Amino acid sequence: MKKYFELTKFGIVVFVIFTATGGYLIGHPFDQDFSILKLSLTLLGIYFLSSGSFALNQYQEREIDKKMPRTQKRPLPSGRVTPRQALIFSLSFLLLGVVFCLSVSLSLTLEGLFTVLFYNYFYTELWKRSSPFAAVPGAIPGAMPFVMGYTAASGVVFDIVNAYFFLVMFFWQMPHFWALALRYQEDYKLGGIPVLPAAKGLRATEYYVGIYTFTYLALALSAPFVVPVGWAYLLIALPFAFKVLWELFAFLKDPQGKPWIGFFLWTTFSVLVFIIVPAIDRWSPWI
Repeated sequence: MKKYFELTKFGIVVFVIFTATGGYLIGHPFDQDFSILKLSLTLLGIYFLSSGSFALNQYQEREIDKKMPRTQKRPLPSGRVTPRQALIFSLSFLLLGVVFCLSVSLSLTLEGLFTVLFYNYFYTELWKRSSPFAAVPGAIPGAMPFVMGYTAASGVVFDIVNAYFFLVMFFWQMPHFWALALRYQEDYKLGGIPVLPAAKGLRATEYYVGIYTFTYLALALSAPFVVPVGWAYLLIALPFAFKVLWELFAFLKDPQGKPWIGFFLWTTFSVLVFIIVPAIDRWSPWI
């Protein structure tokens, strides 16, 4: 089964589940009983939808993956899984995801289907292969797991809390992805993917990484003004924000050297902190 789990990009799916759980805990009304069953069904639905979507993405990009050294050992380009097997596997997981989401609510299901359509069609098929700025609209499906968890718990599709965390997740993704794209820009060139570093050069990439990182951190630190968290949140969030800035400046000094990995990892870790800490803060009087 290992080769099939490689199709699902399990490491990213775990991150998706963490953010969806944060959304569920932040969105859950205190005047309603907390249902472990409902939370479990929600996370199962999101797990199967995201896993199926990533597997479908690998099916869609199997020819591109053959050209890129970083992806040549994936199940499809290496021949360990056939295209037919991958397609059946991905569609089966997507169907399971829809079934679990429907058991929670129609709104959760529609959000999930929108996310899959946006990622696998608009981003993968239309924008990723034609625009160096595809990562910008491509960040929308990446921000949806929190929204889905929040909607599942609250029944609310859109309010200021949901929109705020959506924006935090949205702005986090561009510097995170562009750091990776800068590290593997030669691979992307071989694959014919016009990522920002390959299409616009190093200076433009540094500029946009800096702009989006500062916006992301400013949003994250403004939480006490927007969402129901205490000022103690800042005592935890500030050190992580400064660490991300530290890694950003180290990365900008040597964008093609080793500092990229520190910046890449700390941006990832920080966004989990900016989501999980508000969830813990909100529930702490009841724990």
